[in-house]
Amino acid sequence: MQKTSFIVIRGNSMRLDGGTMFGNAPKTLWQKWVPADEKGMIDIASNCLLVKTGNHNLLFETGCGAYFSPDMKRRFAVKEESHILMHSLAEQGLSDADISHVVLTHLHFDHAGGLLSAWEPDREPALLFPNALFVVGEENFKRSKSPHYRDRASFIPGLAEKLQATGRLVLKQGGDRMVVGCLTIEFFQSQGHTPGMLVPWIQAQSGTVIYTADLIPGLPWVNLPITMGYDRFPEGLVDEKKQMLDRAVDEDALLVFPHDPIHVAARVKMDPVKKRVMPSQLFETLNTTL
Repeated sequence: MQKTSFIVIRGNSMRLDGGTMFGNAPKTLWQKWVPADEKGMIDIASNCLLVKTGNHNLLFETGCGAYFSPDMKRRFAVKEESHILMHSLAEQGLSDADISHVVLTHLHFDHAGGLLSAWEPDREPALLFPNALFVVGEENFKRSKSPHYRDRASFIPGLAEKLQATGRLVLKQGGDRMVVGCLTIEFFQSQGHTPGMLVPWIQAQSGTVIYTADLIPGLPWVNLPITMGYDRFPEGLVDEKKQMLDRAVDEDALLVFPHDPIHVAARVKMDPVKKRVMPSQLFETLNTTL
């Protein structure tokens, strides 16, 4: 039986407004979960999932990357100067050229910015991952090319065209499946955060891993009613989150969170007393084989 390695690696980190990240939750509540500085800013991680199976190396998301100009780095309080994801890949004995698939749940800058090379003066960032297929939701890809006024700042200008020009762009829809080696990846489509976001359910030989995307950006958002101010349809997102959590309980799936700086993953179960899905096992690092 072929085993598959699941490893959470880090990309560049930043800080965002805690009130916006917790949307409908008052600060008196959310600051019990996540510490904020004097400006109300909280730590935001870029947790990327590296999956090694047979001859394939799949990367689920790339984080915010290091493509920002100095003024944009200050705006989003990006801590590191270099491209941390490239260092994290090197620690695994890999470079971006070794990645066979980059799966992007959506094309917001904090999930797709790591596709680009680090900022240099008077030089446009280049697209990395020269041998990878870029797997993106078709609806979100179209949204990135023609965003709404409300979310246009979340997309990277010109990135969609760069991806398209490679000839390695693979567009998926909700319900689609993709087989890579012994893995089957099923895509659950969500509309609550951004149009056509795809949540990948990765089914290995002996378990299921869900990269939760911005349905559940971190551990506190396992709480069903908690949404972000960035979400376009919060009530719809809560319904989608419930579907995902219920299925995660049924399959004892491992959830991997894209933005949590402390707990990168968790398993969940139904609490019979509180009558809601609760974390049952927490992971501060993840390097496991299924």
